[in-house]
Amino acid sequence: MTKDSRTRTITALAWCLAWSEKHTMSQDELSTLHQMGQALQKEQVVPKSTESVVQQAQRLVDTFKDPTPKTLNELKEKEDYLKLWEDKTPIGLVYGGATKIKQYVFEAAKLNDIRGASALLDRINLDDIPGFFGEGKRSPKMRKWLNNNQFVELRQALIPELIIYSTGGSILTFCPAAFVHQLANAIEKRYTHETLTANSCAVGDTFRLLEFRFGLLQNPIENTLWLEEYKKKQNNPIIKAYFDQSSEADLEAKFWQRKNFNELVGKLANQFTHRRNGNVSLKAERQSRSYPPMFETHPYLQRDETDNRAAVAATNLPGTPSFSDALAPKVIVGQRSKRDRQQRRRWYRNFRFRRQSGKEELWSPGYFPSWVTRFHKFLEQSGSDRQYYQITQGDPVTEAFSLREIGNVSTPRGFVGYIYADGNNMGGYLRQHIRTPDKYREFSEQVLNATQNSVYIALKKHLQPRRLNNLIDPDNFHRNDDWIYPFEIITIGGDDVLLIVPADKALDVAKTIGEEFEREILKSSGFRLNKPYDPEKVHRYQGENPSEYTSQCELSMSAGVLITAENTPIYYAQELTNQLLKSSKKLAKELKRYYNYYGGTVDFLALKAVTIIASNIKDFREQGLTKDNLKFYASPYTLHELGGLLQTVEVLKKAKFPKSQLYQIRSLLERGKHTAILNYRYFRVRLQQGQNQLETDFEKAWCQPKDENNHGNLAPWMSIKPKESDAEVEKTIYETIWRDLVDLYPFIVEDDQTPANQGEQQEQGVK
Repeated sequence: MTKDSRTRTITALAWCLAWSEKHTMSQDELSTLHQMGQALQKEQVVPKSTESVVQQAQRLVDTFKDPTPKTLNELKEKEDYLKLWEDKTPIGLVYGGATKIKQYVFEAAKLNDIRGASALLDRINLDDIPGFFGEGKRSPKMRKWLNNNQFVELRQALIPELIIYSTGGSILTFCPAAFVHQLANAIEKRYTHETLTANSCAVGDTFRLLEFRFGLLQNPIENTLWLEEYKKKQNNPIIKAYFDQSSEADLEAKFWQRKNFNELVGKLANQFTHRRNGNVSLKAERQSRSYPPMFETHPYLQRDETDNRAAVAATNLPGTPSFSDALAPKVIVGQRSKRDRQQRRRWYRNFRFRRQSGKEELWSPGYFPSWVTRFHKFLEQSGSDRQYYQITQGDPVTEAFSLREIGNVSTPRGFVGYIYADGNNMGGYLRQHIRTPDKYREFSEQVLNATQNSVYIALKKHLQPRRLNNLIDPDNFHRNDDWIYPFEIITIGGDDVLLIVPADKALDVAKTIGEEFEREILKSSGFRLNKPYDPEKVHRYQGENPSEYTSQCELSMSAGVLITAENTPIYYAQELTNQLLKSSKKLAKELKRYYNYYGGTVDFLALKAVTIIASNIKDFREQGLTKDNLKFYASPYTLHELGGLLQTVEVLKKAKFPKSQLYQIRSLLERGKHTAILNYRYFRVRLQQGQNQLETDFEKAWCQPKDENNHGNLAPWMSIKPKESDAEVEKTIYETIWRDLVDLYPFIVEDDQTPANQGEQQEQGVK
């Protein structure tokens, strides 16, 4: 526990103890409490009237490092534990945030509206809600908003030290017991007030001091199920389901992984799910969420662009779109976050959207630092800005305003890549290592910083500014020859990342994000896992061993990557990318379970026609790309395998492997294993150059038989060695990376080729 984190936790606990169950405090009492906070921060003597609550808070924090008592008698015999239990002053915990985020963000079809919806939710979560507590630049506005919305008393009871974390779209915070439900209501109301249609949920409960150390306790404490009783009743189905949350074999370790601060958070999470689903709250103090905001429509009224709500006004934007009260904030926030030209934003003021309670004052979107602004700040702080902008020779660089602009600088032109990445083993790490409020705070900051830095490093490495050319649309014709940042960051929240990049760098960016996330998180202590794995069993690519396999990072990232045309509907692309992410995470879980591999994975799909997937990716692969014991694909991949795959594509390009023969071998895969092997050998021996390199980087790296006694040639096939759980499988499964190679072939740019951002771009056909 760092010194600053310990001080914050003690201040928060002492603040809640001092408020107790009061609803109001005099100005003198409030002033004394603020003096207490300042004294704790400066390590000075606290006011005498607050000494008792500070001592109790310090006593609790000090017990976090004490050994755990084996029996309830040991617990009751320890003086500190006894004093903490006898203190019946309740302390509140509140957990909440946005729900069904994708439903709100991807409701609109245009990139600007999606960008605005995501930025608006980020602002509420990262700025507005912390502003309730007096934290950040928006604090004065948020305090005023609380006053205007009947939360006057709540405003006085909140200080920044109460916040445990507020990243990743949710917040967990301490709260004085009397204001638990008020704060939960204020969080939900803020989301509705700003977005009108976004779903949010917040719940709260109160706990006794000792419960922050040992989880939920019964009153009297003798009724609490403790370690010795758990060992006796371990086979009880209910108890087994409650405590068996991890693969840990030791019963005592399982018990203590559950009986800590995590158990309180788990109770709030269950209440959160219960309320989010529209169920009536067990607490009479709160109204149900069963009735979300509703907007009247009529069959003869004009709808907005989403076709979900009645439009309130047309605009003078290109195409004269009509917006509803819910859609207009998304549009204006998207424009402001991209620094769109001032004259293009005048529509919002001219048509006077969102008057508040009859007042003439417009709803203010506030200041939105775009992700590109944050990326530029990262470049400056890391000292790499000069190198990054060197290619522009001093010309200004602007943000990409549309998918068409990102597709314009891709090779081949007109294609983009969607990247959706998410952290692995986060829940397991929380259960095993994060057991106190200060650890929650530190962990959330470490993960967020590692995620953001990994994205920025990947963008810096692979996506330098590119120049627009050959734009013909009236809306962006004037931007020809402009330099742009060739990417769009939809969101970076907690361990989630959603990006849109040029198709030719999508897999490179996804791979680097996964690798850099592990490097960044390992800069903090407690994440290195000295548990080796066998690279020959985990990785199908055997060209070279990975640099790290004797020790690993306990956290990693999986990603889904979709390469598709720029005009593919965003909601459809997002859905497919989400399916790819799930497939990637499934592989990560299997490799961890069977081979102790904790690293990242990537699944991808090159979608060259919108109608190629009729149902979902899993069914498409099982029904269209599988025949008996032959699989005509090899996705998903580990990060090491993905690096080998990209290297193999480059080898094919350098070998001048004829495109027609690439496609012919792919078409012959369906005729059977031997036919494909024969045709591959025929075309390979006829190559005029690159035979040795192809043999080294494809055949020996990918297609070696698993049986050591088999010295035959399998290329282009790979044999899958069954796992322990697949012992009943009689036939050996054969899969191939050839289809993936062919799909990626147009999207891999060799180093000596002219990049898309310099001069004329060669139009390449995509077969």
